[in-house]
Amino acid sequence: MQKRIITFGTFDVFHVGHINILERAAKLGNYLIVGVSTDALNYSKKQRYPVYSEADRMKIISSLKCVDQVFAEHSLDLKREYLIEHKADVLVMGDDWAGKFDCFKDVCEVVYLPRTPSISTTEIIEVVKSRPE
Repeated sequence: MQKRIITFGTFDVFHVGHINILERAAKLGNYLIVGVSTDALNYSKKQRYPVYSEADRMKIISSLKCVDQVFAEHSLDLKREYLIEHKADVLVMGDDWAGKFDCFKDVCEVVYLPRTPSISTTEIIEVVKSRPE
């Protein structure tokens, strides 16, 4: 029987932490679905656009062998609908979100995985911006 895992993220400035969480999420089932935040959603959350376009970020994620399906996440308010629409058995998020998605336990299992230590997209962007030319 197929066990469908779903996770969400921006996946901007793709790094090993992204690979780690996606590979670990995939091991929890046998079909991994990834919602990639749209550029507009990112702007609404962070008041800045991602470095890479949503089309490029979706292409990167869909090229990974552990990922079976990718879709655009247009709104944080539609998480429940995304879980139902994609028939998710398990929602996986990084442990920096621990407890914040427990409200979906009536729809599917919710698992929080540890993030890769010392790796942050925001920090990578800041380091690159601060380097002398």
